[in-house]
Amino acid sequence: MSQLYAAGDDVHATARHEESHLDSSPVLSVCDLEVQFPTPLGLVRALNGVTFDVPRGKVLGIVGESGCGKSVTARAVLQIIEKPGRITGGSITLRGESETTEITGLGPDSKRMRALRGSEIAMIFQEPMSSLNPVYTIGAQIAEAVLIHQTPDRDEALRRAVDMLRQVGMPHPEAAAASYPHQLSGGMRQRAMIAMALSCNPTLLIADEPTTALDVTTEAQILELIRNLRDRAGMSIMFITHSMGVVAQLCDEVIVMYLGRIVERGSVDDLFYDAKHPYTRALLRSIPRIGGNRKAPLEVIEGSVPDPHHRLAGCPFHPGCPKAIPGRCDTTVPAPSTAGPGHTVQCHLYQADEIGHPERAENV
Repeated sequence: MSQLYAAGDDVHATARHEESHLDSSPVLSVCDLEVQFPTPLGLVRALNGVTFDVPRGKVLGIVGESGCGKSVTARAVLQIIEKPGRITGGSITLRGESETTEITGLGPDSKRMRALRGSEIAMIFQEPMSSLNPVYTIGAQIAEAVLIHQTPDRDEALRRAVDMLRQVGMPHPEAAAASYPHQLSGGMRQRAMIAMALSCNPTLLIADEPTTALDVTTEAQILELIRNLRDRAGMSIMFITHSMGVVAQLCDEVIVMYLGRIVERGSVDDLFYDAKHPYTRALLRSIPRIGGNRKAPLEVIEGSVPDPHHRLAGCPFHPGCPKAIPGRCDTTVPAPSTAGPGHTVQCHLYQADEIGHPERAENV
């Protein structure tokens, strides 16, 4: 089986890219997903009815502050939620190259689910030093995925491991394959994680804050690498990040999460030039501006994230929202509203039955 970027194999990548554009169905559909964690302090509802699609050949960004449910969403897709967490509702549907699979109908340790991980869905974890095994070489860890999903030939698997390291821009790939994780720099370890994720040509790549611990130069190189995956192979990518700058550079569509819910979804242009939800606007206002007043304090989001052990009545953002409507935002969870083509927002300021307050939406 040929590798994605092997010499002379661009025809395969191009054909896959063109085929992805012919099929308009999303590669992944998540519908009303709920995840709960029973704890001694109470029940934590990590996800509350999360619904979204990952378009084929596009990058979907997921943004929000720590604890909003970004990583739990990614782990739910792979059925690797840490116990005692469990999926309690909703569905996750993967439309692979050969068949459609209902992931929530599979057991986490089932044969089919284990076959999907790595071959159809791959994940780049946030911290490579804690994700890579310190007692095995980089080449052996990449080759393991190839041995499981593609070939029983160990020599061939090791050759492909070196080839994948070369394709992701690893300096001296043969030496890197023979090295242990502690012998590589942070950027090199992240490239090794990407090579491992891509070793079996997955349909969907999940990147969970892959540039958080990297310097800006290495971050730019990793983002360029991921951008090439999208452009050359038509790969579908779910990119989780805190950085709005990364979203602007890389993503095609964005969902904004807060306390286990999606509060806004739209294109990158929608998010940066026509954001609707007060939380999204607060995130944008908190970004430092080049050329701004250095002595002026950065804007902050008032209040704190509510205790996840206790379900908050109404909109989860209403305690810190400057535009909250008393008697409405604190009692009723808003339904998703259409703010434009492909642009949805979950906020009472944009509900169709909000009569008599047309100025609210304009002055958020």
